Amino acid sequence: MYKFLNNNFRGSFLFTVSAILILLCGCGSNSGSGQPLEKIKTSLKNAPDYSIILEDMKQEGNFIPEYFHKYCVIQGDQQYKTGWMEISEKDYRLNESFLGMTLVAKKDGEAISGALPPGYQHVGDQRYGHWQNDHRGGTFWEFYGKYALFSALLGGVNRPIYRRDYDSYKQSRRRNAPYFGRNNEYGTNGTLTKKNRPDFYSRYNKREQMKKTSFKNKVAKRVGRTRTGYRSRAGGFGK
Repeated sequence: MYKFLNNNFRGSFLFTVSAILILLCGCGSNSGSGQPLEKIKTSLKNAPDYSIILEDMKQEGNFIPEYFHKYCVIQGDQQYKTGWMEISEKDYRLNESFLGMTLVAKKDGEAISGALPPGYQHVGDQRYGHWQNDHRGGTFWEFYGKYALFSALLGGVNRPIYRRDYDSYKQSRRRNAPYFGRNNEYGTNGTLTKKNRPDFYSRYNKREQMKKTSFKNKVAKRVGRTRTGYRSRAGGFGK
């Protein structure tokens, strides 16, 4: 049974990769019809299970800024990562809090809306893992080995999903609110995200520093012009 499911996953995944490559050939610019995320969703419309994760994001340019995303598509135990894809500012702002999180998912043919940590939709499903007890009496979720990529995306073995984490997640789902973890571990401002995605924060900090430097230079120029003008007027008044 599991072999059959695994073969189906692999066949579906190979089809998905081909479909994504075809659909995304025209996604170098956001001027086309539809954004890259929507095009990926379209390519997966017949897939019963998948996750689309916001792998990375960046902003380039000052006067006319451009916005980009990278996505990770997961089906079963397979994954595919896109390159940089240009998106609209609207889509960038809409998802800028969800770095490293699942933006779109489907499970058993049903769409799952709202951002969530990778793999959380599979917690409690015995096809993907099982609950275990630790030495302190706590209960945590362990993904099966072939789905260990979800554990890696969630922080690895040092950050298991405890039953109280999952209960907190379900409460957020009932409120139709994104779930960032009980202690704000996930998303762009999450502690685990900052640890696991240093490239993003390096780019972000560099860009912020450049903006501050540019602002200081503009202020200095304006102050310099004001002082020069004042001295000229003062000199003329004294004659």
